[in-house]
Amino acid sequence: MSMRTPVALIIFNRAHTTERVFAEIAKAKPRKLLVVADGPRSDRPGEAEKCAAARAVVDRVDWNCQVLKNYSDINLGCGVRPATGISWVFDQVEEAIILEDDCLPHPAFFRFCDELLEKYRDDERIMQIAGNNFQFGNQRTFFSYFFSHHNICWGWASWRRAWQYFDLRLRLWPSLRDTRFLLDILGDSRAAEFWGWHFDRAHSTSGNVDFWDYQWTFACWAHNGLSILPNATLVSNIGFGPDATHTRGRNSPIAYLQTEDITFPLQHPPYMVRHAEADDFVVQKLVLSKMSKQPSLLQRFFSKCSAVIPGPVRKPIAHIRSKLI
Repeated sequence: MSMRTPVALIIFNRAHTTERVFAEIAKAKPRKLLVVADGPRSDRPGEAEKCAAARAVVDRVDWNCQVLKNYSDINLGCGVRPATGISWVFDQVEEAIILEDDCLPHPAFFRFCDELLEKYRDDERIMQIAGNNFQFGNQRTFFSYFFSHHNICWGWASWRRAWQYFDLRLRLWPSLRDTRFLLDILGDSRAAEFWGWHFDRAHSTSGNVDFWDYQWTFACWAHNGLSILPNATLVSNIGFGPDATHTRGRNSPIAYLQTEDITFPLQHPPYMVRHAEADDFVVQKLVLSKMSKQPSLLQRFFSKCSAVIPGPVRKPIAHIRSKLI
C-alpha cells in the first residue's frame, strides 16, 4: 500500500548512503518523490562521477510514482542547496517528508509522519514533525510523541504553511537579537550565546553559510512554533565520517543511533505543552557539554588578540581578560 505524503530526498555525492535511504523510501512507495541534488565542486577531481552515481540511484524507481527532479549543475553548497531545494519542494506540494542522503528511516517513520501531517495540517502551532528526539533512551511520555522547541531535522516533515517563514538570510534577526528572545526559549545564557552566534553568522553573511538548519530553527522560534518529537528513534544518521561536511566525528553520541519501531495506532497527547525537561536535556547534553570543552567566544577573541597585539600592551589586555572571563 502506497503512502499519501510526497517524499523529498536531498542528495549530493554519496551513492552508498543514498542507496540505503532510497531502499527504505522504495518500501514505503510514495506516490510522489521529489529529488534535490547539488552539483560537483569544480576543484574536486572525480566528484562529478560521484554525483552522477548518486543521481543514478533514484532512477531505479519501480513503483507507481511521479518523480520530480531539481538538480543543480554547479555546486551551491550545503547551505544554499538544501534551502533552495526545500523551497522548491514546497512550491510543488503542500506538505512533504524530507530526508537527506544520510538519514536512514525506520519503516514506521513514514506512517508516523503521514498520520501527523494530516492531524496537525491546519494547526499553526506545529511547525514540523521530527524523526528523532535525542533523549538516548529516556522515555519522556507514555504517549507516542511529545512537543518541543527543538526542530530536529534529520528526517522530518512539514507543511508549506510553516516553511513560508524560512529565510536563509535571517533578515528578522536584528529585531530580536537584543531582546530576551533566546534566553526565554532556552533558559540558559550560554545556550543563547551558542544559537545567537549562528544566527549572527547567517545574517551577517546574507545566508552565505554552510548551514540552513539554524535558519529553520529561527523561523520556528520567531513564530512561537513547536515541533513534534517521537517517543522513539525513527531515523538514524549514517553519514558520520571523513567524507561528511558537518558530521565527521564517528564517536558522536548522536551518530548511527539504533532505530526503533513505534506502536500504532498512535497515542496522541491530550494537550499541547512542550516537554521542558526533554528540551533542557538536549541543551545540556548536546550543546553545553560540547561548549564546556571549547573556549568561549570571549576566550577565542582574547586569544586572537594576544597573537597580534605588541608585547608592551599585552599586560593591560590580560588584566581585562581576567576580569571578564
